[in-house]
Amino acid sequence: MTEQTKGGRTSARLVESMLELIQARGYSGTGLATVTEHARAPKGSLYFHFPEGKEALGEKAIELAAERFRALLADAPDGPPGEVVAQVVEVLAGMLADSDFQLGCPVSVVALEMGGQSERLREACARAFDSWIEPVAAHLAAHGRSPAEARTLATAVVSTVEGAMIVSRAQRSVEPMRCAAHALAVLLAA
Repeated sequence: MTEQTKGGRTSARLVESMLELIQARGYSGTGLATVTEHARAPKGSLYFHFPEGKEALGEKAIELAAERFRALLADAPDGPPGEVVAQVVEVLAGMLADSDFQLGCPVSVVALEMGGQSERLREACARAFDSWIEPVAAHLAAHGRSPAEARTLATAVVSTVEGAMIVSRAQRSVEPMRCAAHALAVLLAA
């Protein structure tokens, strides 16, 4: 193993740990000492890999979350938009229930906590949401919607799913997510 590979692995562990801790504790509730402990990384490695500190690490965690959700969208089978949305929502509902409603969307958590305090993190969240809206819009356009209408509907889909995750987490029930999926299926079929 080369030092570069070892360093890359340490950096990846730090980002993964930050992501997991943001999901469980929020951005503000996640301290850097906790991240290094969770990642089983030397304390000095955090500032070696992320010399700009917690915001830089948070930005990378948001990018990782965005990448994972894009992969979930890419893996969804092709079909009518309402059915695809329902399948994706069901996967997300399962993830939420499997975590006993402890793990929410890290992007929405950071946007809510830090969007007014950190331009860097707000922009990272905006990029993440856009990276989810774009493939949904492309799917809608491929199923006959104009580009403008597809973008509008895709924004509504992502916004609705995000809100439903928050309500589901608060109520400790996946029912709000299933209600959102049903409402979106009706909207997308119109």
